Amino acid sequence: MKKLLGVTGCPTGIAHTFMAAEALKKAAEAVGAEMKVETNGAIGVENVLTAADIAEADCIIVACDKKVDMKRFDGKPVLEVSVSQGIQHAAELVAEALSGMVPLRGDKAKVSMADMFQIDAKPGKAHEIYKHLMNGVSHMIPFVVAGGVLIAVSFLWGIYSFDPNSEQYNPIAALLKQIGGYSMGLMVPVLTAYIAESIADRPGLVSGFVAGTIAAVTGSGFIGGIIGGFMAGYLCRFLVRSMAGLPKQFEGLKSIFLVPLVSVAVIGAVMCLLAGPVAAVNTAMMEFLSNLQNSNPIILGIVIGCMSAFDMGGPVNKAAYVTGTLLLGQGNFFFMAGVSAACITPPILIALATTIFKSKFTKDERAAGMVNYILGCTHITEGAIPFAAKSPLTVLPILMLGSSISAVLTYLMKIQVPAPHGGFLILALVDQPLAWVFCILMGSAVGAVIYGITRQKPVEE
Repeated sequence: MKKLLGVTGCPTGIAHTFMAAEALKKAAEAVGAEMKVETNGAIGVENVLTAADIAEADCIIVACDKKVDMKRFDGKPVLEVSVSQGIQHAAELVAEALSGMVPLRGDKAKVSMADMFQIDAKPGKAHEIYKHLMNGVSHMIPFVVAGGVLIAVSFLWGIYSFDPNSEQYNPIAALLKQIGGYSMGLMVPVLTAYIAESIADRPGLVSGFVAGTIAAVTGSGFIGGIIGGFMAGYLCRFLVRSMAGLPKQFEGLKSIFLVPLVSVAVIGAVMCLLAGPVAAVNTAMMEFLSNLQNSNPIILGIVIGCMSAFDMGGPVNKAAYVTGTLLLGQGNFFFMAGVSAACITPPILIALATTIFKSKFTKDERAAGMVNYILGCTHITEGAIPFAAKSPLTVLPILMLGSSISAVLTYLMKIQVPAPHGGFLILALVDQPLAWVFCILMGSAVGAVIYGITRQKPVEE
């Protein structure tokens, strides 16, 4: 029996990671192959591939949008794709892995058959850049969620409960807001540091943290952080490679003294010089979004709704979510309300459709639909992916429409959501909880009806 290995990982490590793992296992089982999959989820690495596993493997499929240890696979046939391809093209990937035509990692002599399946076996430069960026985002999100929720909880005692001069002052609330502020304050430095770490491994962390701290302090924000992360990463990688010829006796000197000193000095100077222009761009962009929120909430809601539902946890969705969290850190609670509503809508929409139009869905789909009630209520958009993957050209526009309706209504009602995640678990923190739920249910209901009416009756297996 052929033995395959898999590695999956997405930026948040919540849904895509395990969906890709499940898809690969089922695809391997269908052709009689053995498969073990290592998942790089939010709680860390599970089902770790051992040296013995790797030695015995006929091929390794790496479906990741975040950094994983690839050096351990040197000399083995490796297929490297995005996590979404691991979900959508699992059968093709398994077939390619068993074909015997997968090139060895580090060996370009063999020709891959991936083009037959329209799969990029070797990620392009754009995917590499995206992976570095998402490595920073995946490490940043827990700081944002923890800090944002703590700050939001502090508001339960009053919006000015942290101010000693206010009648609302409460020492517990003030402490929670302070702790949350510290966590949110690490958002940009962590983002920058782990972009650099993804590019240059550990040598990139030091200059990455310094660049991120400078970006946070000078007002460059996340734009400055992203620029600093890539500059620090590529500079450190260049320095490490340029010093590769030094004698082994100088290895400690190189890693502890030379690379950190030179990289911090250069990146620090560049970040300070760029601080003014980048801060101006960052401020202008944030003001534009805030003004659009007030002047044309309908257009903003449509844009946010379409972005959130387009790839459900992918790069477009993450762009909307990260923007919302950054504005949240600046005290704008309106923007995140629309983003959260748009992210919650797709799974609720699917759940309602499978409940109302039972005859249009198979038994397995109805069971998956029930699970989407839970996923939607906890702000996990990815539950809708299996339904969208089966018919993307018809389902995705419906999901985007439903999310847009929810976001538009949220912005028109000027609802504020002070926490970046949690779904309906944070309703106590929302200023208009019933109105917010109404907005989400309206978008979900409209989309569910359209989806149910347009869907063809399935042939039960």
